[in-house]
Amino acid sequence: MISVHTQEKIAKFILWMSGFVIIGLLLFILGYVLSRGIWILNWEFITELPRVRGTEGGIFPMIIGTLFIIIISVAMAAPIGIGGGIYLTEYAGKTTSTKFITFGTEWLAGIPSIIFGLFGFAFFVVYLGWGWSLMAGSATLACMILNEIIRTTQESLKMVPNSYRDGSYALGATKWQTIKGVVLKNAAPGILTGIILGIGRSAGDTAAILLTAGTVMRIPETIFHSVRPMSIHLYILAMFEFGEGADARSYGTATLLILIILILNLTAWKIMKIYTKSLRE
Repeated sequence: MISVHTQEKIAKFILWMSGFVIIGLLLFILGYVLSRGIWILNWEFITELPRVRGTEGGIFPMIIGTLFIIIISVAMAAPIGIGGGIYLTEYAGKTTSTKFITFGTEWLAGIPSIIFGLFGFAFFVVYLGWGWSLMAGSATLACMILNEIIRTTQESLKMVPNSYRDGSYALGATKWQTIKGVVLKNAAPGILTGIILGIGRSAGDTAAILLTAGTVMRIPETIFHSVRPMSIHLYILAMFEFGEGADARSYGTATLLILIILILNLTAWKIMKIYTKSLRE
C-alpha cells in the first residue's frame, strides 16, 4: 500500500512533468519555425509587394489584410459578445431559455472552423452577395470567436462578488448604473482576456477565411475587396508553391505572424494591467 506522502510526491512529479512537456513542445515548435524564418525578416520583406505568385518580394498586402481582418472581426464580435454575456448573467436569470442559449454558445466552441467557413461562404459570400471579400471573412471570424467572448464575459461577471452589487443598490444606483460603474470595471480584465483569445484565433485561422476572404495579393481598397491574410498566404506557399523562395517566405510569413500575435497579445495584456492598477488605486 502506497503511503499518502508517496502518492503526493508521485502526483506532484506527474504534474511537473506534464508542465515541462507542454513547455518543451511549445519551445520546440517555436524554435523550429523561428530558426527557419527569422533570417528572412527584413524591411524589404515587410514593406515590398509580392512577386511571382508570392515566391519573391515581400508580404506587405498580406500584413495589411491580416490586421484589417483582426480589427474588423473583433470590432464586430466584441460588442455583441460582451452584451450577450451581460444579458445572460445579469438580466436573464436561470431560466430554461438561458440554459439553452448557454448550451448553444458552448456547443459552438466544438464546431470545426471549416464548418464556419462553409456557413460564411453560403451566407455572406453567396446569399448576401458580398463575394470573397474582407467583410465576408471578418464576419465569418466574428461568428467563430463570438462564443469565446460570451463565455469569458459570463465567467468574469460571475467572479464579481454580489456584495459589490448590493452596496451599489444600497446607495441608490439603478441596475444598469451598477453594471456599468461597478461590475464591468471589476470584470474588465477577464473580458479583455476573451478578446485576446479572439484576436489570436482570428489572426491564425485558415479554414474559415479560405472560403470567404479570398486569395488576392493586394491591399484592399474597400471592405468588399478580396484579400489574402498571412495564414492563407502561408498555406498556399507551403502547399502549392515549390522552390527555395517559396519555402523561405512560408517560414518568414509564419515567423512574422507569430510575432504580430505576440505583440498584439502583449499590448492587450499591458492595457489590462494598467487598467487593473487604476481600479485598485
